[in-house]
Amino acid sequence: MLSINRNRSMKIILSIIAITCLLVTSTAFSASEKKPYKIGGIFAVTGRASFLGDPEKKSMEMVVDQINAAGGIDGHMLEAVIYDTEGDPGKANLLATKLINKDGVVAIIGPSTTPATRAVMPMIQKAKIPFISCAAGNKIVSPINPWIFKTAQSDILAVAAIYENLKANNTQKISIISVGNAFGESGKEQLLAQAPNFGLTVAKSETYGGKDTDMTAQLTKIRQDNPEAIVCWGTNPGPAVLAKNMQQLGLNIPLYQSHGVASPKFIELAGSAAEGIMLPTGKILVAGLLPDSDPQKETLNAYVTDYGKKYDSAVSGFGGYAYDAVKILAAALKNSNGDKEIIRKAIESTKNYVGVSGIFNFSQTDHNGLSPEAFVMVKIKDGTWELLK
Repeated sequence: MLSINRNRSMKIILSIIAITCLLVTSTAFSASEKKPYKIGGIFAVTGRASFLGDPEKKSMEMVVDQINAAGGIDGHMLEAVIYDTEGDPGKANLLATKLINKDGVVAIIGPSTTPATRAVMPMIQKAKIPFISCAAGNKIVSPINPWIFKTAQSDILAVAAIYENLKANNTQKISIISVGNAFGESGKEQLLAQAPNFGLTVAKSETYGGKDTDMTAQLTKIRQDNPEAIVCWGTNPGPAVLAKNMQQLGLNIPLYQSHGVASPKFIELAGSAAEGIMLPTGKILVAGLLPDSDPQKETLNAYVTDYGKKYDSAVSGFGGYAYDAVKILAAALKNSNGDKEIIRKAIESTKNYVGVSGIFNFSQTDHNGLSPEAFVMVKIKDGTWELLK
């Protein structure tokens, strides 16, 4: 009888051990098989705005690979689902809808341009999904939408940087020319609104179409008013066309461009006409010229090195917008369990994130989070960038 009881006790003990091992193994398997966090990307990878979207796509993929190599986020790998908008606002809207309804992403990064971003915004608000745009237009985050953020520096800050430089050079009379889309309209609004604050008079305000290949007619009108400088607001290729037309007309006055052309592509397109042009840009273009004391220098150098190694290519500030967006989103995903409202609140609470595009401090009233220090003024000299003091 005693032997039977011993055998029965031993069987119970062995069963308990087996069940415990099964539970431990199951838990470990479950932990290692957590579902990935899908994050969407919509960029102008091809088409006229590919100089924006291609480095953004590559930067997003690079950061996702780095995060996954380090173990992911709370055991979840990141899965980047990226589509090419070709710079088309209508296509951007369709692809964003696909990311939400078919792919089930927890957040979206992009698009590359202001018109495409604004086309997507109503659907983002309806879907209530965290969204970080890589476009610059101030109206993306003004008025504030709880779900919409952006990493590109604001045109408010860009205009102020240009006007500070004009004021320092005792300029009083300027003319402006802007592209006829959401980015150009936003810039034009700021150019006109801020001019009186810097003692500037805008003698003439002209516009051009995004596909225009000649702007001599607008420049002829501008020349009649004898401005001391011209400010052009647009993205490639239009600003390069304007620069060439000014050279052809012998219009030898200072030309300022927006941060929308802050990439080597503009110099390539404008050729010799780029010489002497001034513009505001994030610090990435002149990272090597910054003092060691600059708080962004370490981050900038890491991005330049990592991107160069992976793609054997130079970086641009545009790729930096996506780089910062993924980093900010990754931090917000921690301890979120994929809950969109938790992610949104975490993005909005981001403080002192030192990025490629600046130092970000988001809040309920600021969904861009950058200060004037995010910009420096540069001048194109001998086919490269020179930091203006």
